[in-house]
Amino acid sequence: MVLTKDETRIFNSITIASENDPLDPEFPSDDPKFPATPTYPINVSGFSNVLFKDESHNPTGTHKDRMAWEMVVTYKQFLLAKKTGKISFLPQMSIITSGSAGFAIQTQLKKYNLPNLKCLVDIKLNPAIKKALEKIGCEIYEHDLSTQSFHWREILTLTHNPQGIDITSSEALDPTTRFYDWLSYEIINSSPDYCFIPFGTGNLYENILNINKREITTFKHDPRFQGDIKKLRQCHFIGASTNNSKSKADKLYSPHLPFVHYDEQWIRLYKYAGFCGEQSNVHLLEEKYLDDAIKLGTKLRLTFEPSGIAGLAMLLQMKKIIPKNATVLIINTGKTKY
Repeated sequence: MVLTKDETRIFNSITIASENDPLDPEFPSDDPKFPATPTYPINVSGFSNVLFKDESHNPTGTHKDRMAWEMVVTYKQFLLAKKTGKISFLPQMSIITSGSAGFAIQTQLKKYNLPNLKCLVDIKLNPAIKKALEKIGCEIYEHDLSTQSFHWREILTLTHNPQGIDITSSEALDPTTRFYDWLSYEIINSSPDYCFIPFGTGNLYENILNINKREITTFKHDPRFQGDIKKLRQCHFIGASTNNSKSKADKLYSPHLPFVHYDEQWIRLYKYAGFCGEQSNVHLLEEKYLDDAIKLGTKLRLTFEPSGIAGLAMLLQMKKIIPKNATVLIINTGKTKY
């Protein structure tokens, strides 16, 4: 099996830099740099050293752009497999999305003329978001996602994609070590005492802790690593989630998270083994603190959506137990530029 002229052109257009050379980064593809997004201080009353990791600077405005690039890399691997006769066609990808991931991935697929993304969305998804996804080329399939968790086979069936790949669940894509590995290094290189992270699918939270574990336990550090091992062993990684279906942080709410690895035993093992600080955990966010974070973020002229700034909200919620002189890192996952 050989590639068509169009497929050959696509294959050659996907330029993948190094896997881990900070002097030759892979993201973003149009203007690679490391770090890819800025970290800067913000003023939060009662604290002397709060840093803000701002993923709103990514191409479509969120950290999902990093995952989207990995899907392009995966397609280059598919093209290579087709070139060598291992497969006869390029499979389409399916995903459950509330908007940001679908928009980011389809933006990249469209840029490289790759097969359109099949998106399974909730029947209550904001019509404006659905329209934006359709406009950029996503194939939309609606379903009530609150009724049950969905197996990958069901996702492919509901998106009319029996020969495709469900990227919501696929462990073969290494979502907890690959999707956000560069971002995770950008984060742990700040060597904070506390790191506050929005927790939706859980992939970002798991990625950060897995990279932290890797650097704490390795004898040969990744060249991207510039952190302080002693501090990172004690760093408290705090996830911010919600079980409120009416929360403004709608990207963090899901009645079912069937593909997340995080659970009480998972984080307990990490704490017992010294891979993170003893306060590391995922907490439920109270809406009043989210409202306070939105007000503060607006005052500071930050670019965010409620889900993206949930880390700041969790800092405000835990304010009484966080040392005032601690180095605090807030991860802002951004706001999609629909």
